[in-house]
Amino acid sequence: MSHDNITVVRRWFEEVWNQRRVETIQELMTGDSICYTDDGPMRGPDEFLTRQYHPFLAAFPELRIDVEDVIAQGDQVVARWSATAEHHGNGLGFRATQESVSFRGITWVQVRDGKMMEGWQASNIPEVVRGLAAKASVMP
Repeated sequence: MSHDNITVVRRWFEEVWNQRRVETIQELMTGDSICYTDDGPMRGPDEFLTRQYHPFLAAFPELRIDVEDVIAQGDQVVARWSATAEHHGNGLGFRATQESVSFRGITWVQVRDGKMMEGWQASNIPEVVRGLAAKASVMP
């Protein structure tokens, strides 16, 4: 069971974020799936797409996430990941800075019947975005 759950989480990072396969979001989440981030909880694939996925990729169109390590016990899977990107878009509500950035984080997911039902993410994304916003505000 743990191996199958690891596969689900690895698919999330590879297919959803690196391959930009929106259909995988629909496949791995349900309307009851909930994700807790620094921006508050998001429920279901539609809210995830509108609040996080599309704005983030609009800001960082070449985003690449590497899963560095994964551990699992029962229906719980934890992935440690790093990401690199360049801020080429305005998807976060401020002008693109053209800055290269990197993110690091840990995502903890409860997988049930092949679906990501509950997830928690801790990362330096808010700190990096605040830095970009500050740079954008002083740009000519």
